[in-house]
Amino acid sequence: MARSYTLKRRAEQQAQTRQRIVEAAVDLHGSVGPAQTTVSMVAERAGVQRHTVYAHFPDERSLLLACSGLTVERDPLPDAEPWRGLDDASVRLTVGLEALYGWYERNADLAACVLRDAEHHEPTREVTELRLGPPMAACRAVLGAGLDDRQRALLELALSFHTWRTLVGEGGLDRDAAVAAMVRAIVATGQG
Repeated sequence: MARSYTLKRRAEQQAQTRQRIVEAAVDLHGSVGPAQTTVSMVAERAGVQRHTVYAHFPDERSLLLACSGLTVERDPLPDAEPWRGLDDASVRLTVGLEALYGWYERNADLAACVLRDAEHHEPTREVTELRLGPPMAACRAVLGAGLDDRQRALLELALSFHTWRTLVGEGGLDRDAAVAAMVRAIVATGQG
């Protein structure tokens, strides 16, 4: 009986340590970015030794997968499927972009660092495509239904995190105004 209890307690402690490591890495990814995050930095922030980080995550990819998994578990990208039932393109675009821009807003620091690093850091690019690629492809497909080529090109622009950041951060628009501007641009392009 005592052995079973000890093993269970040890497993719980290992799970807690693993969680601390992942959370420390996510915090660092949102401040310095995945490419600049070192095992030493993660260990220090998590309050463990470097060898403990390696015991849980033998390579960078396994840590990136755990971090991205935790992030999308806590706040997944919007599910585009319910938007499919919205027949009016303007309404569908508005609902979809509001949901996506809300996600960008909640995850702005982390998304900025990760997307920046994905441009030059292969492990970050791979994991970002794995985690964000499918839901973004679904957004693109559902929101792009019935749009012409020019409208789909503007939709690509509207879906970009960088566009959202420019409209809201640099342009000073709130989320609703940013969404409305992009929806108007997409719809108007189809009428020209």
